[in-house]
Amino acid sequence: MSGRAGRAPGLSVRLKLTLSYAAFLMLAGAVLLAVVWLFLLRYVPDGTIRVLGGFVPNRSDLVDAFVPRAAAVLVFLLAFGLVGGWLLAGVMLAPLSRITAATRRAAAGSLSHRIDLEGRQDEFRELADSFDAMLARLEADVAAQQRFAANASHELRTPLAITKALLEVARNDPGRYGGELDDRLRAVNTRAIELTEALLVLSRADQRAFTPQRVDLSLLAEEATETLLPLAETHGVEVETSGDVAPALGSPALLLQLATNLVHNAIVHNLQGEGTVRVDTAVRGASAVLRVENTGEPVSPRLLDTLTEPFQRGTERVRGDHAGVGLGLAIVKSIAQAHDGTLRLAARPGGGLSVTVELPVAAPLPVERPAAAARA
Repeated sequence: MSGRAGRAPGLSVRLKLTLSYAAFLMLAGAVLLAVVWLFLLRYVPDGTIRVLGGFVPNRSDLVDAFVPRAAAVLVFLLAFGLVGGWLLAGVMLAPLSRITAATRRAAAGSLSHRIDLEGRQDEFRELADSFDAMLARLEADVAAQQRFAANASHELRTPLAITKALLEVARNDPGRYGGELDDRLRAVNTRAIELTEALLVLSRADQRAFTPQRVDLSLLAEEATETLLPLAETHGVEVETSGDVAPALGSPALLLQLATNLVHNAIVHNLQGEGTVRVDTAVRGASAVLRVENTGEPVSPRLLDTLTEPFQRGTERVRGDHAGVGLGLAIVKSIAQAHDGTLRLAARPGGGLSVTVELPVAAPLPVERPAAAARA
């Protein structure tokens, strides 16, 4: 057996503290009595002491009078230590009881409960505050996962339902639509595949399932721009690429996906026929920076706050069939976080969007010494 069911029953912390308090008082009393014996009674002679004017007790007389009272004091200290220790331990462990109750509620699935421990800062208050912060983070993560699962189910159900409807039409009237039905089925199937691939990329980024390598963001930006140049020409968008070498550590495939998504969004969500996209890279301090700016319609603050959420397509800025699957910037955000980086979005004053990704810069490569210099 393992876990809680496999553990032998033991004493409670309160009882352990009570026994510790009582044992400490008993030990302190015993030390005090020992001191009295060592420094007082042992110097009193044993036997008859004769002095003029009265009776003087000897050591035996003092021991006979002292020992019963000392034993009574020890019994009193034991009882006082047990009762007082039990009450004191209960007061000291009261915050721990609240933390335990909150832990059990969280284990039962209630993540909205908070301890909110009052009082001054101490170890229990620090533990309670850390637990509350953990619950808040878990609640937010669970809510995000639930929203993502619901949205993914909805998005995947849509192309499947369309495919089913088209196949029903084809079965009922096979010779009516012909090539048009085939084109529509291909388009729906392509969209479903793109959505599935995007979900796989997002899952891979969230799990950090990659081996970090040294990559240059400027080269990835150029590759993404060249790949999407035909799309830019179709939309009449001019793409400009510039910048310096920006080395970072990460997955070349994921970071290329990041750059491609940013450039693709900048082309699609733009002014058709007269828009521009600017891609540049740089190193700023300890960060390798990739920035993509595009012209376009003004972006409202409400829309800006939701663009990195999964399945948010920026419907205020784009129309038609170019909305994508709604995972572009969500994938960018997940890839940036998987590389310990940050993603910042800002609305441009004249319309459009500016997206900045900052990743930890890679350490400079060691300079290799020439063979001749090494032999010298």
